[in-house]
Amino acid sequence: MDRPGFTASLVVACLIRVPSEVVKQRAQVSASSRTFQIFSNILYQEGIPGLYRGYKSTVLREIPFSLVQFPLWESLKALWSWRQDRVVESWQSAVCGAFAGGFAAVVTTPLDVAKTRIMLAKAGSSAAGGNVLSALHGVWRAQGLPGLFAGVFPRMAAISLGGFIFLGAYDQTHSLLLELGRESP
Repeated sequence: MDRPGFTASLVVACLIRVPSEVVKQRAQVSASSRTFQIFSNILYQEGIPGLYRGYKSTVLREIPFSLVQFPLWESLKALWSWRQDRVVESWQSAVCGAFAGGFAAVVTTPLDVAKTRIMLAKAGSSAAGGNVLSALHGVWRAQGLPGLFAGVFPRMAAISLGGFIFLGAYDQTHSLLLELGRESP
């Protein structure tokens, strides 16, 4: 990837994303759907570290995801440009983003499953310790390949839609800014 500091920005973004993900996932499986109560319980029972349970596994999912998604997006755009003998339009970039995001989602689903197991594990359990390989091994032993790819289709659909919207919007904004830059004296 050609973006300096990209990995660092993923790591920092996870500092914000992980606590909200922990609360959201626990709310989804809890008898109590009161978000503030779930947040308070985490802080009371586990402290600040409870909000960051799964931080390492989230980073370990995000980095390979991005290493697949962004180069694939750029490659698909380059291929489409070559095939039509002109630069892709924003909607075409969005379609490439949808495919790249969907593919990256599928191949990183086992890491997402491990992250989810770690975040939802009972406090103090071995799974709550955050060992991704151990979580993957436990899923493999209990459920095999289907367990490692649990939720793959909704994940692929959501991330494909996100790739379409965000990468298409990024490309459109990038094009507009380049155009504005050429028009400015």
